[in-house]
Amino acid sequence: MIATILLSFGVLFLAELGDKSQLMALTFSLRYRWWVVLAGISVASVAVNLIAAGVGHFLGAALPANVIAVVTALTLLTVGLWTLRDALSSADESGETPAPSTRNAFLVVISAFMLAELGDRTMFAAAALASNNNWLAVWIGAVAGMVAAGALAIAVGKFAGKHLPERGIAIASGLLFLFFATKTLLDAFATGLGGWASAGLALLVPVLAGAGIGAWKLSRAKRVPESTLA
Repeated sequence: MIATILLSFGVLFLAELGDKSQLMALTFSLRYRWWVVLAGISVASVAVNLIAAGVGHFLGAALPANVIAVVTALTLLTVGLWTLRDALSSADESGETPAPSTRNAFLVVISAFMLAELGDRTMFAAAALASNNNWLAVWIGAVAGMVAAGALAIAVGKFAGKHLPERGIAIASGLLFLFFATKTLLDAFATGLGGWASAGLALLVPVLAGAGIGAWKLSRAKRVPESTLA
């Protein structure tokens, strides 16, 4: 059982590295207290991996892949737009916005992670491991691996937040969410495209959005001196 736990931990931890879930954890860590984000990730990981270890492989086979892709893309798009909205709405003199309550932040983190992990590669990895190993050991190891990967992303986010402009990191994270949302849809519905082609097309969305944000900030900066002269 210990060997299965360690195996599941290693597989899920490696699968989460560089995944959209880590990007979520990093982004949330810039807005919320670290322990709120970690607690939300832990609760979501327990639920998602329980499904994966128990009936996840049957559920994944029953649900159309396109439906899962749409749900995932909408989740990423929502989080990306929400992140950009918060970053741009804080573009006043203070550069800060009121932080949401701990309970609301906790629910946001849980909901985002639950939806994002539905049908994700980590969920299928846990289901595959549970098909040939003790499901309880797989569940324990998968939860531990996912939480460890999230904790690593939170630590990176906190470190980056101390050394880089928080607003710039938030905007970059929001644009990355738009990229992942677009690529998820392209991979599901434009199967004829190769990996590099879909990535290139998906990159156009954050590039155009970033250009629009830059133009908006430039026009806003020009209006401020005019208003002060008036």
